[in-house]
Amino acid sequence: MSFVLVEKEGGVVTLTLNAPEERNALSTPGQWAEVVAACEQVQADMSVKAVVLTGAGSAFCAGGNVKDMRDKKGIASGNPNDIREGYRAGIQRIPLAFYKLDVPTIAAVNGAAIGAGCDLACMCDIRIASEKAKFAESFVKLGIIPGDGGAWLLPRVVGMSKAAELTFTGDTIDAQEALACGLVSRVVAPEQLLPEAQALARKIAANPAPALRMAKRLLREGQHLRLDSLLEMSAAFQALAHHTPEHDAALAAFLQAKR
Repeated sequence: MSFVLVEKEGGVVTLTLNAPEERNALSTPGQWAEVVAACEQVQADMSVKAVVLTGAGSAFCAGGNVKDMRDKKGIASGNPNDIREGYRAGIQRIPLAFYKLDVPTIAAVNGAAIGAGCDLACMCDIRIASEKAKFAESFVKLGIIPGDGGAWLLPRVVGMSKAAELTFTGDTIDAQEALACGLVSRVVAPEQLLPEAQALARKIAANPAPALRMAKRLLREGQHLRLDSLLEMSAAFQALAHHTPEHDAALAAFLQAKR
């Protein structure tokens, strides 16, 4: 059975982590490879305009396999150098795959997003939470650190002070606290979560694909570029945008609506 279910409707792709009995834990090389492959499939399909990521069952993603850590198996097997290389060649491919996606991504967090699951949600551009969602950057409670990019991702989502609080305490927060600190942009009833996320994805997908992809790239690069460098990139992208057929069609529709 596939760990990642891929469904496409129009320009929207929905990715569902599909191991509900394991709370969609990201614990095996095969699972990591499926997530990366799904991202690469989306990136290669120029007809895709938006992605929704969610989990099957009661959890979004419960992180890693704690029993494997106890038994020094899986991601925790081998000597320290083996473990380091295992992270680099394994689960760390996932944040890089999401980072390379040029299309907007929405995490529809249906339940627990714990450890690597919290970081997975932060890899998306937008997060919508069910009222049943819970979040925890819980690595420290197991005596480990965020090994999949959480120390880079979380401060960019909630700011350094709140990221430090969540990382250093490992505390679990509910959907309303996640909303208050900016970890999610809205909280909805459980039965409305996927419809809301997909409606937002369709709203995004109604816009011209080249502009969406370039806008996302600018937002991403703006996290580390100087203003003058970002302005140079913006000027180049704008020059490209002015010469796309999608721009011409959007202008024509806008002017027609004004008549």
